[in-house]
Amino acid sequence: VQLQASGGGLVQTGGSLRLSCAASRRTSSNNAMGWFRQAPGKEREFVAAVSWSGSGAIYADSVKGRFTISKEYGKSAVYLQMSSLKPEDTAVYYCAVGRRAVPSFDPSEYNYWGQGTQVTVSS
Repeated sequence: VQLQASGGGLVQTGGSLRLSCAASRRTSSNNAMGWFRQAPGKEREFVAAVSWSGSGAIYADSVKGRFTISKEYGKSAVYLQMSSLKPEDTAVYYCAVGRRAVPSFDPSEYNYWGQGTQVTVSS
């Protein structure tokens, strides 16, 4: 399974971006999907994840109320609507497919990863 992420770019503080990620094919089982990010010199961190059905989502505390993850039921595609962006949101954002149907904060629970899309928020 290959994941293609898109939608990154340069935006000013307070602006918005919408990231998209689509899998090259549907996985053999029902899988949650998530977004992680990695800033220069930092470890990859969890951002948000959504269940296979799209009905349940979890978020990192740092993005709650600003980011919204969504997924179409039955499709291996996930979106991340980012609003009220801050300079500390600057990072490469990666989408991932989970091993199970329920979302997880743990990156080891994801077995397919996209190539990443750069998000830069200027102050």
